[in-house]
Amino acid sequence: MVVQLTSVKCLLVFLLLAACVPQARAQDIEPRAYSNAPVGVNFLIAGYAATRGGLAFDPSLPVTNPDLRTSNALLAYARVLDLWGKSGKFDVILPYTELSGSADYQGQPVEREANGLADPRFRLSWNFYGAPALGLKEFRSYEQDLILGASLQVSAPAGQYDASRLVNIGSHRWWFKPELGVSKSQGPWTLELAQAATFYTDNRDFYGGHTRSQGPLYSTQAHVVYGFSSGVWASLDATWFAGGRSAIDGVLSNDLQQNWRLGGTLALPLGALDSIKLYASRGVASRTGNDFDLLGIAWQHRWGGGL
Repeated sequence: MVVQLTSVKCLLVFLLLAACVPQARAQDIEPRAYSNAPVGVNFLIAGYAATRGGLAFDPSLPVTNPDLRTSNALLAYARVLDLWGKSGKFDVILPYTELSGSADYQGQPVEREANGLADPRFRLSWNFYGAPALGLKEFRSYEQDLILGASLQVSAPAGQYDASRLVNIGSHRWWFKPELGVSKSQGPWTLELAQAATFYTDNRDFYGGHTRSQGPLYSTQAHVVYGFSSGVWASLDATWFAGGRSAIDGVLSNDLQQNWRLGGTLALPLGALDSIKLYASRGVASRTGNDFDLLGIAWQHRWGGGL
């Protein structure tokens, strides 16, 4: 009986630890972003994702009929923190991308092949309600009810960029993404909702020395997550994003976004300290060239915090 109880507690810990995988995806669909985990636990993540179709990395570029393929490798690190008595998390994502394909610009076909580092991302999250900062021993008796959280993600312009090219891996600008999230559990089910806005600085060296600006991009994510007793969990994911109209040298472009994406995620335990996450998504309604398909896989290793 004691062995069974210990196994159940370890399983609960694993389910919540598996929630902490940061992912680098275009127009992110990220389930379990706001959940609790033991303070001091570290995560190392290695992943791969492939996209095909529209503009997976910057759908407001002034091109039409995009037919692009990307292969994306990522390395990420995350750590669970104690922030004013509540649980928080810091993560950093370092992506590497290979890009090939074609698109039309002003009625003329443009082909592009490139590879290099994409823009890195940094994020700080804080669960300010319903997720106290707990050590591993105290965390074993924790049961989630309602969690409210917030995060700020920043992308730095450190990726591969060539101003003589229209399509690049890096964006040559900063962006800032504040977000509010809510997570509500009932038995094995968890319902999640997140609302964010992404703000962009200007790219003052866009395609031959022009200035490219972009308005805020507003997004909403929704997830329905089911946790199995075996430690496996799965989710149905959706995101909607709108806005983000761009301008070149002050002239507005006809690229106001209003797009929907649907996806799914499956997380599988590989022992006490490792897990694999599989995910996929596709555009179901697109006002701009964002109807790409995505497939990805990520491996996660956990250590520290008393594990």
